[in-house]
Amino acid sequence: MTAQREGQTLAGHSLFARYLNFVKLPHTVFALPFALIGVLAASIRAPVTARMVVLVIIAFTAARWVAMGFNRIADREYDAANPRTRGRELPRGALTLRQAWISVVVAAALFLGSAALLNPLCMTLAPLALGWILAYSLAKRFTWWTHLWLGMSLAIAPVGGYLAVTGSWSDPGWVLLAITAGVATWVAGFDIFYALPDEEFDRKAGLKSLVVRFGERRSILFAKLLHGVTIPAVALFGLGAGFGTWFLLGVAVAAVILAYEHQLVKPGDLSRLNAAFFTMNGVISVILFLFALVDRVA
Repeated sequence: MTAQREGQTLAGHSLFARYLNFVKLPHTVFALPFALIGVLAASIRAPVTARMVVLVIIAFTAARWVAMGFNRIADREYDAANPRTRGRELPRGALTLRQAWISVVVAAALFLGSAALLNPLCMTLAPLALGWILAYSLAKRFTWWTHLWLGMSLAIAPVGGYLAVTGSWSDPGWVLLAITAGVATWVAGFDIFYALPDEEFDRKAGLKSLVVRFGERRSILFAKLLHGVTIPAVALFGLGAGFGTWFLLGVAVAAVILAYEHQLVKPGDLSRLNAAFFTMNGVISVILFLFALVDRVA
């Protein structure tokens, strides 16, 4: 039987298309806009060049490729056994393990090289960031808090974007801590939703998550609590960074979208937990970036 292609993947059978689907390139939209929001926030205090922006985009995209590629490599046996994921590139043989590793190594080199070209602080922190995002793929084997680990991995994006421009931490220091909390809780919340359909498989396979630990009902409640932190944290970041009314309006729009998402998923009814649901999370990051951009140029 032919394996079904997952949602949010690209059509085609070329090696290029297989590589892009291997790392689910469309999912880059979840956090790349936050990296650019970090750049915009830094632009309030320091000049931004086109070179910086290009290097930030390359560094972030390469880091995400490393994280997702290594995740697919580490989980290939689990993916092959899970009906939802057995159609992925490694389990179905669309890519070889060697091809997968080559792409991860090349992407890691691109990330480290781009960080080194930005400034000394980024060069110093880049290996630590790489180690953290790589370790996420193994976290589900030893901790229930995998969702927050992933959230902290993506929260590196806005911090990295800011540091790429300024070469130093924010002043006041809590500004970058606020956006870290906002992105981490946002990602962790929707990752809990993403784990709901795999509860039975993960439990049998011995994998850990809050869904396996606490069950569907309490996990959905925990996701609500996390997203309750997201909105005020992002708003606080905006105020501290120097954004104005437009950015706060974008935060309000994001809050409405998050509230709507939580109306779609109920304990015992995951029928509306589909690709469109996850696409909305990508829309949130894009909306926040666009409102931040308008705020800076208006």
